[in-house]
Amino acid sequence: MTSRTAKTLREMYDALLAAYGPQGWWPAQTATEVIIGAILTQNTAWRNVERAIENLRQAGALDWAVLRDLPFEDLAELVRPAGTFNVKTRRLKVFVNWLWERFDGSLERMFAMPLYALREELLEVSGIGRETADAILLYAGGLPTFVVDAYTARILRRHGLIDTEAGYEDIKELFESNLPADTPMFNEYHALLVHVGKTHCRPRPRCSACPLERFPHDVETAD
Repeated sequence: MTSRTAKTLREMYDALLAAYGPQGWWPAQTATEVIIGAILTQNTAWRNVERAIENLRQAGALDWAVLRDLPFEDLAELVRPAGTFNVKTRRLKVFVNWLWERFDGSLERMFAMPLYALREELLEVSGIGRETADAILLYAGGLPTFVVDAYTARILRRHGLIDTEAGYEDIKELFESNLPADTPMFNEYHALLVHVGKTHCRPRPRCSACPLERFPHDVETAD
């Protein structure tokens, strides 16, 4: 029997997809670019990340061997548009060094690991938090893990699917236990939630014409 939560989550997904269509996430040409973007996008707008990635592309640095050997200062200058560039350069270098030490620079070998075990290892890499790890696994690795962000949390709280105490792992489990382990759906669902979060379910909500307006919700629910 399908639970009420599972039914609601699926109906919300269908409503968002019907309203917005496929989102085409992640906007990148390769898995390497996805991972770099996931690290650089922490605490900055995506347009800034795009500028940094274009710098890396022009420098021929969207390559793990090049990134490994590139001096810190040179890499920092390339990713400067992404903001806090010294911090992000350090995080990139830590990830690159881990990738070489653990998998000899091979994403294929990395993503061949069991999902749960790989996620745990990624979370041990300095600078890789849960959202970044899940973005790497889902968008670069094509593995069925759900990415949770502030938009997702806000939407679910306002629609009464979680309470204010729910954390990242609670929200992730809500999706993964109520929906099939479907990578394309997880990919699309997260992107659609970001879209509706930016457009309608803002800190000050704009419920009129929202695809989720027909679902019970409380606009007074705090972030």
